[in-house]
Amino acid sequence: MVLEKLGKSLHSALQKITRSGRVDEKTVKSLSKDIQKALLQADVNVQLVLDLTKRIEERALEEEVPSGVSRKEHIVTIVYEEISSFLGEKTEIDLERDEPTKVLMIGLQGSGKTTSTAKLASYYKKRGYNPALVCADTYRPQAYEQLRQLAEEIEVPVFGDPEGEDPVRVAKEGLGKFKEDSKDLILVDTAGRHREEEALMEEMEEISQEVDPDEVILVIDGTLGQQAENQASAFKETTDIGSILVTKLDGTAKGGGALSAVAATGAPINFIGTGEKIEDLEPFRPERFVSRLLGMGDIETLLEKIEETTEPEEIEREKMQKIMKGKLTLRDFYEQLERVSDMGSLEKILQMIPGVGMSIPEEEIKVGKEKLDQFKLIMQSMTEEELDNPQILKDSRIERIAKGSNTTKKEVRELLDQYQKMKKMIKSISRGRPPKKGSLRKFFKQVPKDIR
Repeated sequence: MVLEKLGKSLHSALQKITRSGRVDEKTVKSLSKDIQKALLQADVNVQLVLDLTKRIEERALEEEVPSGVSRKEHIVTIVYEEISSFLGEKTEIDLERDEPTKVLMIGLQGSGKTTSTAKLASYYKKRGYNPALVCADTYRPQAYEQLRQLAEEIEVPVFGDPEGEDPVRVAKEGLGKFKEDSKDLILVDTAGRHREEEALMEEMEEISQEVDPDEVILVIDGTLGQQAENQASAFKETTDIGSILVTKLDGTAKGGGALSAVAATGAPINFIGTGEKIEDLEPFRPERFVSRLLGMGDIETLLEKIEETTEPEEIEREKMQKIMKGKLTLRDFYEQLERVSDMGSLEKILQMIPGVGMSIPEEEIKVGKEKLDQFKLIMQSMTEEELDNPQILKDSRIERIAKGSNTTKKEVRELLDQYQKMKKMIKSISRGRPPKKGSLRKFFKQVPKDIR
């Protein structure tokens, strides 16, 4: 989970407010101290923390509470607004051009630049664009091979010259090729630098003069913490068309420091890397990010992820009509589990559901994920006929499926039991009848805990 410790600390601080009997100056100051402690432990600059909590205190004590809102709710809103503002404003790459959009990726070596380049290509491909990759890193021997493998995984073309020594030439040739191929987004990966920010900026200026990029993205390692400010400041002073991508925000205690340090410079953060997988990249929307940190969920991002994995509307409508008539097959059940997997890790999905992400212990999430994976494995051991007609699954078939999936007959029957419960519930709802009292609670107690 991105900045998990910080999120839980902030969530805990707000819970004290919501559970307190009355809210007075002492309660507000206690909240302020809890927020200070949480942010300082996340490596956020001391002065920035003090300024932030001072604003929260002043607003909480002085602002008139809007009608229809409780004082507690108003204070939670203040915390949400101030931390969101603290992390900057959202920004986007302009892709609405007649010519292909050229994006130059730069960063210090080890920042995750090459992987981030492929992640961006995948992100925009899912949104209907036609991206291509150019490897202009002629210094690192395995640079082209790394980008080629990533490009193959996401099915995006890549251009490079493993034997080449002139990055500017390679970049120009790659751009020329993909313009002819009618690509609308060309991402140019450059060599990472070992040295300090000055050398990095000099190289960016040199290659920029030849490539003439529409956007320059500086990739910053989130584990740098407050040190990220130096790179962000130098970058902001050097280019007017740049944005920043902060990587490695999963599982790092310094992620809060990196985000806040970059935001404090006024350099726009465009994307954040939230894990090692290709799909672990998301646009940086301060309000949504803070909403998840505070345990308030992020329905907008969740809906976007669902849309990414949804089939064309006509096919989806036809399937849903069939399912709502009670004709749910095991194949349909399997497709829904696959869709959840395509959306990213269950842990990250849970973060986006209001009131859920912070309330489920990590060990339960792990158990639930293992159960979902087991269900999928069992269904992969079934025949086409069995997936479409689950009623034929008698003891001999169940025994064969258990052996084929390396599970037990009991576990196969558990899957069938969950399938039947879901089918029955959907059919009941589609007929306009609410489920029997207690049946929803009973059902959700039995399904994998991490999809409650």
